[in-house]
Amino acid sequence: MPATPGGPPAAAPPDPFALVRTRGYAVLLVMTALLGIPISVAAFGFLALVSELQSLTYTDLPRGLGFAGTPSWWPIPLLALAGLLVALSIRYLPGGGGHRPAEGLVTKGAPSAPELPGIALAAIASLGAGVVLGPEAPLIALGGGLAVFAVRAVKRDIQPNASAVLGAAGSFAAVSTLLGSPLLGAFLLMEAAGLGGAMMGIILAPGLLAAGVGALIFTGLGSWTGLGTYSLTVQQVPHADRPDAAGFGWALAIGVAAALLGAAIHRSALFLQARVERRRVTATVLTGALVGVAALVYAEWTGNEASEVLYSGQSALGPLLADEAGYSAGALVVLLVCKAVAYSLSLSAFRGGPVFPSMFVGAAGGMALAHLAGLDTASGFAMGVGAMCVAMLKLPMTAVLLATLLLGTEGLTVMPLVIVAVVVSYFLSLRLTPAPLPAAAPAEGSP
Repeated sequence: MPATPGGPPAAAPPDPFALVRTRGYAVLLVMTALLGIPISVAAFGFLALVSELQSLTYTDLPRGLGFAGTPSWWPIPLLALAGLLVALSIRYLPGGGGHRPAEGLVTKGAPSAPELPGIALAAIASLGAGVVLGPEAPLIALGGGLAVFAVRAVKRDIQPNASAVLGAAGSFAAVSTLLGSPLLGAFLLMEAAGLGGAMMGIILAPGLLAAGVGALIFTGLGSWTGLGTYSLTVQQVPHADRPDAAGFGWALAIGVAAALLGAAIHRSALFLQARVERRRVTATVLTGALVGVAALVYAEWTGNEASEVLYSGQSALGPLLADEAGYSAGALVVLLVCKAVAYSLSLSAFRGGPVFPSMFVGAAGGMALAHLAGLDTASGFAMGVGAMCVAMLKLPMTAVLLATLLLGTEGLTVMPLVIVAVVVSYFLSLRLTPAPLPAAAPAEGSP
C-alpha cells in the first residue's frame, strides 16, 4: 500500500464490485428471475386489458348501438368520460395516478403498494379510451412497485439497496418486449435513470435477467392466447438509399424541425398542465373532449379514420410505413398537426408514457418531407422518429436505437443520418428547455 509523504499509508479505493461477490447478490439474482415471472404475467394482462378495452369502446360498442361503423365524432364523448374517470382517480386515490407525462419519462423510485391501484386505474382509463399516450410509463411504475411489494411481503427487513435493485428489475421485466427487444427496454431504463459506472453493471445484470425471463413469458403467453406479444414491430420496410450530401442536409433540417416541434408540444403541455391541476375534474373532462375534436378534424379533413390520431401510435407505425403510397403529403401534414395537438393535450391531463406518440409524430413528419426531392421514405421515417423521440425524452442513445433497430437492415444503412438528426435535435432541445430555477435562499433568521 503506497504511503503518503509524512503520513499514514493511503487507504485502498473501495471495490465497486464487492457486492457482486457476496452470497447476497447471488440470492438477489435468483429472486429477480423468480419475480420476473409474475410481473411479466401481470404486465401482459395489463396490455391485453387495454387492447380489449380499445376494441370494445371503438368497435363493439358503436356496433351494439346500431351504427354501421364508428362515427368520427365518437371519440369526443368517450374521451370526456375517460377524463372524468382519470380525474377522479388522480384526485381521490393515493399516488395521484402516477407520474405526470408532461414532465418526461420518470423512472426513479418504485411506487408504494397503496399507490398501485390508482396508477393502474388512471392508466387503463386513459389508454383504453384512446388517449395519445403509451403504456411504457405505467408499466415501469407498476412493475417496480409490484416487485418491491412482493419482496417486502416475504422479507420485511430487506435492505434499501436490494429493494431498489429488485424494483428496477421489476420494471425491466414489465417492459421487456414492449419496444421490440429486451435490450431496447434496458437501454431506455438505464438512460432514463442516469445509471453509469459500476452501479450500472450491478443493476444491469438482474435487470437483464428479469427482462429475459419477461420476454420468454410474453412470447409464451402471446402464442398460447393468440394475442401476440404487444411488441413494437415494423414488417414492411421500403429500401433506404445510402447516405449522401442531400441526406446529410435533410438530417440537419429534420433535427432542427423536430427540436422546435418538440419544444412547442412540451411547453404547451406544461402550460396546460398547470391550469388542469387547478380544476382537475372539469379541466380533464374538457381536455379529453378536445383530444376527440382533434381526431374528428383529421377524419373530416382527410376522409381517413379518426383512430389514426388516437392511441399511442405503437401499433400504427408499421401500417403507416407500409401504406406510404396511400398518404399524400397534405394528409401526412394534417395527421402530424392533429396528432401533435392531441399528444400535447394528453400529456397535460392524462396518465401514460410519452415514447410512442413522439415516435409516431416524428414518423409522420419525416414521411411528409420524403415527398420532397433528395429524401427517401425510409430515411425520412427513421430520422423523424429519432429526432422527435430525443426532442421529447432527452435520451439520445435510446432515440438512435429505436429509430434504427426498428427498420432492421435498412436501419443500419440510415444510422449515420439518424445520428446526425438526433444530435442536432438533442442539442437544440436542451438549448430550448428553460433552465431550472435556482433554489430559493432561506429567509433571514430561518433555521
